[in-house]
Amino acid sequence: MNAELSMGIVGAGRIGRIHAENLAFHTPGVRLRSIHDPNRAAAEECAARCRIARVDDDPRRLIEDPELDAVVICSPTGFHADQIELAAAARKAIFCEKPIDLELARVDRALACVERAGVPLQLGFNRRFDPGFRRARALVAEGRIGTPQLVRITSRDPEPPPAQYVRGSGGMFLDMTIHDFDMARWIIASEVSELHAFASVLVDPAIGEAGDIDTAVISLRYASGALRSIDNSRKAVYGYDQRLEVFGSEGCVVVGNVPPTTAVLSGRSGVVADLPLHFFLERYQAAYLAEMLDFVECLRAGRAPSVSGKDGRVPVLMAMAAERSRREGRPVSVVG
Repeated sequence: MNAELSMGIVGAGRIGRIHAENLAFHTPGVRLRSIHDPNRAAAEECAARCRIARVDDDPRRLIEDPELDAVVICSPTGFHADQIELAAAARKAIFCEKPIDLELARVDRALACVERAGVPLQLGFNRRFDPGFRRARALVAEGRIGTPQLVRITSRDPEPPPAQYVRGSGGMFLDMTIHDFDMARWIIASEVSELHAFASVLVDPAIGEAGDIDTAVISLRYASGALRSIDNSRKAVYGYDQRLEVFGSEGCVVVGNVPPTTAVLSGRSGVVADLPLHFFLERYQAAYLAEMLDFVECLRAGRAPSVSGKDGRVPVLMAMAAERSRREGRPVSVVG
């Protein structure tokens, strides 16, 4: 790998801009060579801000550029698998946002291409790099809470997405809960064997009309026998609600919401504190930088990425199991 890594970005939307800024301004030894987006104006704006040398009209040409060492894929989900395969064929290291695809067979074909090419692939499960969650996982791994018995996660958005977005998202389990499915595996380093999903449309009738749900509770059983619950909502009026608890035989670790400040006003009328940070861009700002620094470090060190292709595959499998459970009204085994 070259002393200076040359990287290209496919996608100049919200997450593409986040990664571009982190690579341009906070990651030494990286040169952003090119960016592509169907909205050329968005790509040009990002290129000007982040000192990116080229704006490519064709994502294939960007990916196959012989001067690139790595490609960061931030395009819509429907393009991920094709672009992963192109990058693997071109022998590029790959960072790709989740999910790999909405169909498991397509995920498997893309991962097979990566394996044949022998190139690194890291999936964008940024919550693994959040300082609070990482500390919780370390405490669990050190045995500080004993044997994990119960895991609880709350994940609630401040506002529901528009119905037009919902129709192409693959559904809430693949679009939103997929992060929680990844956390379920990662936080106690154990696979989930069975789940039972309950869901409703309680926030926005338009989401139901688009064929999706906006409120869910999923019960999960680990292979170890431990239990987990996930609750999701598309609308929490007080902000972005992200909490985690792991309870074990010797204790409990809790990760709470992150407010903009820790100032608390106490007076005769009550105690007042800041609401949680409003959305994922603010809440996980440090995590987005940490995951990209980790990706770059794995390329320099020649080690396997921290979030593998399998780590991208299993949450898709879990999301599909959850959808099946919801539709059939019964627990479903997670296999495959």
